[in-house]
Amino acid sequence: MIELTGVTKSFGTLEVLHDVDLTVPAGSVTVIIGPSGSGKSTLLRCINHLEKVDRGRVRVDGELIGYRRVGNKLHELSERHILKQRANIGFVFQTFNLFPHMTALQNVLEAVGKQAEPRGRELLARVGLADKVDAYPRQLSGGQQQRVAIARALALDPKLVLFDEPTSALDPELVGEVLDVMRDLAQAGTTMVVVTHEIGFAREVADTVVFLDEGRLVEQGPPSEVLDNPQHERTRAFLSKVLV
Repeated sequence: MIELTGVTKSFGTLEVLHDVDLTVPAGSVTVIIGPSGSGKSTLLRCINHLEKVDRGRVRVDGELIGYRRVGNKLHELSERHILKQRANIGFVFQTFNLFPHMTALQNVLEAVGKQAEPRGRELLARVGLADKVDAYPRQLSGGQQQRVAIARALALDPKLVLFDEPTSALDPELVGEVLDVMRDLAQAGTTMVVVTHEIGFAREVADTVVFLDEGRLVEQGPPSEVLDNPQHERTRAFLSKVLV
């Protein structure tokens, strides 16, 4: 479903991703862990071309993202074409990014139109918010707002969903309700790439865990290997701190 080849990205003189190769099979869950500033969020944003790669290629379902090839050269696609590609890639951010003047249902329908109201209600029910369709964001808890954001990401029936630390802005007691929704999506076969510090979630749900450090993919494999028997000293040092 996702193929990253040699992805490199810099901001000025700071290289935040270095030659990253990663393959995500359809229907799988890949969890990316690593210290703050390691490039995790930037990697997600490169997948849907919110950030342009400096070198390398990103393909989703075999399609080159953000560019078209003409001979030996790549030309960036028009914004209209890029938006069309992004419609296949749901994105759930750290902050909920809901429109405060819209109800939960209106926020979900914002990208698909009022004609999709039955679908919007179905999605809100799927994330446990059937009784909150007419509630405004200010009337919802943080966990409920994030679940609305997940329903919105699913509204266009994307091929995959990217999660950028979806529980980091939540009070601890609200984290579980969002992770429960993500578990349900994983069990339903949704292709997911999740940046998170929730190691327990990674251990339980992930097919592949990726450890990123200083923009480099240090280690990847099943949770039982990366989390329980890491091969690299840097991975061991990181986990020794977050698993305390």
